[in-house]
Amino acid sequence: MASTEAPFRRTLGLFDTTAVVIGAIIGVGIFFTPGEVARLAGSENRALLAWVLGGCVAALGAFTFAQLGRLYPRAGGQYDALRDAWGPALAFLYAFCVLTAVLPGSVAVIARITAANLAVAVTGEALSPAGEQGLALALVVGALLANVAGARVGAGIGNVTVVIKTAVLLAIAGLALFVGPGAPAAPAAESATTAAAHSATPGLLGLFVALIPAMFAYGGWQQALWMGGEVKDAERTLPRAILLGVAVVVAVYLAAAWAFFALLGFEGVTSARALAAEAVGRALPGVAERAVALAVAISALGVLNVQFLTGPRLTWAMAADGRFFSVFARIGARTGTPGPAIGLLGALSVFVLLVGTDGVGALTAWVVVLDALFFGLTGLAVLRLGRRTARWILLAGGFALLEFACVVASVLDPGVQRSALGGALWLGAAGVAYALTRRRLRPTGGV
Repeated sequence: MASTEAPFRRTLGLFDTTAVVIGAIIGVGIFFTPGEVARLAGSENRALLAWVLGGCVAALGAFTFAQLGRLYPRAGGQYDALRDAWGPALAFLYAFCVLTAVLPGSVAVIARITAANLAVAVTGEALSPAGEQGLALALVVGALLANVAGARVGAGIGNVTVVIKTAVLLAIAGLALFVGPGAPAAPAAESATTAAAHSATPGLLGLFVALIPAMFAYGGWQQALWMGGEVKDAERTLPRAILLGVAVVVAVYLAAAWAFFALLGFEGVTSARALAAEAVGRALPGVAERAVALAVAISALGVLNVQFLTGPRLTWAMAADGRFFSVFARIGARTGTPGPAIGLLGALSVFVLLVGTDGVGALTAWVVVLDALFFGLTGLAVLRLGRRTARWILLAGGFALLEFACVVASVLDPGVQRSALGGALWLGAAGVAYALTRRRLRPTGGV
């Protein structure tokens, strides 16, 4: 098979790579999705169980991707694994969907969230729609330029934001321990609980439906694998960083999910319009809105930066394999970064920002359905590539099974069928793109 190895500069150590894992996962999801998980689950215990199950999936994914990090310690490693296991068409479908839909949509939504919360944190007032869009565009351009300048620059931004946002979530858990159980529910909140319980899908299917928004918050550990070409001693560092990063996130997320229920109760979590602000406001009234807005802005800025730090390496791998336009396989001689691929992500993200986005809710299930499908196939790729021992059948096979269960739940549950259909349509469009490009492009064996 063609190699996508190229002269990237291996400048990232264990802390940098672990920060990429944590920074790619902890974004804006944990500040918003717990309410959706609770509504879909129908009770606090089932909601917490969904977060635990999501942590189990993330842990299995960490072991699976750690093994792939050993096998493919280079840029765009997941692309290579999918190609070698299932053929170039499926690898192209994944990279193309990430490039054209998942990343630009995520960048656009995250940039808007960063801009909106940054304005509230600094001025105490919301921006106009035009002002928010303008600031979001500036943030996208800034993240683009920082990551074109070098992986070391992008990783430095990620390191700082990871420390801050992890500390914020742990502080919320500390507040919950200090303040104690949430206040008794008001009658209106009780009606919200009843409505949530009635709208929840019962049984095992309902648990997996509630898992979908939880997995949106947990998603992102795979992005460290895309950075393999810039990691020192990647065969050892990548697996350790993935396992360590996911372990930190699972612990932080479970603490945060518990804290939201402890501070607000089930009723408060399901009815909250600004979950984190309301939770902090119960313990620290008067300062919560601006403090939490700053925390969300920093967290969102960190994950925005990670998209430009990692995502273009997947596009680079596809181009270096001869399956995409060769210009996107170029690496800057001075910067050591895939500038054209970074620029392409920026252009697509700006386009989505200008056209308009519907917010986090429009992306959550849609992204998870696509990710779950390809994550499951990536898990099976470990087995197909020769790791068929009982250990890997349990770890990688179990990971794939749980990911496919999320896909099945999205197809069966009426509430998220529309998102599943959107993912299927985009896969079809990616298939058409592959059929068109393979007639014009020829694999080059790397650039």
